[in-house]
Amino acid sequence: MGLYKEIMLPWCLDKACGTKAITKQREKIIPLASGIVLEIGIGSGLNIPHYDVNKVIKVLGLEPDENMWTKSIKRRKNYNFSIERIGLSGEEIPLKNNSVDNIVVTYSLCTIPNPIKALIEMKRVLRPGGKIFFSEHGKAPDIRVQKLQNFIDPFWSKIAGGCHSGRDIPFLFKQAGLKFEFIKEMYIPGPRVLSYNYWGAAVA
Repeated sequence: MGLYKEIMLPWCLDKACGTKAITKQREKIIPLASGIVLEIGIGSGLNIPHYDVNKVIKVLGLEPDENMWTKSIKRRKNYNFSIERIGLSGEEIPLKNNSVDNIVVTYSLCTIPNPIKALIEMKRVLRPGGKIFFSEHGKAPDIRVQKLQNFIDPFWSKIAGGCHSGRDIPFLFKQAGLKFEFIKEMYIPGPRVLSYNYWGAAVA
């Protein structure tokens, strides 16, 4: 598992999360972020090229995986805003209350062990009037696809870095006491079991 986790998994995740369809989803929300931005699960830096350099002051990238952070080096170069890594997990964000202007979370809520706790933490560090911009895959509306998501989940999460195929994204936000400024959902190109996407903006 050492070679797989350190080399193969980061490479696979980078390729899987960098498809044309997912890139289009990132383009819908990342440019909306401004000021001091906290990105949950910055990973290999796939969101970095989509930030509006005229609006962003700094990106704080929460990334507990050293291998994924190392993979983002090339994407972190040549930007006129600073990109700083903070460690630990989404459930324990090492920032003060009301300390960031906006939060970005893309294709990360599927892997966080306690996503509701993580969203409550995001709400805590967000300044009044701030927004959480998100794009996530999750629970499909079709019963047949839902059953398949439930079936593959136990072994899929083990080989895909903890990814859960069918989390109920709107439910997670609501349980954390967050409200949607807007939310959209649809299938994007890809395996239906992994391609039902939710994206939008949430506020406290």
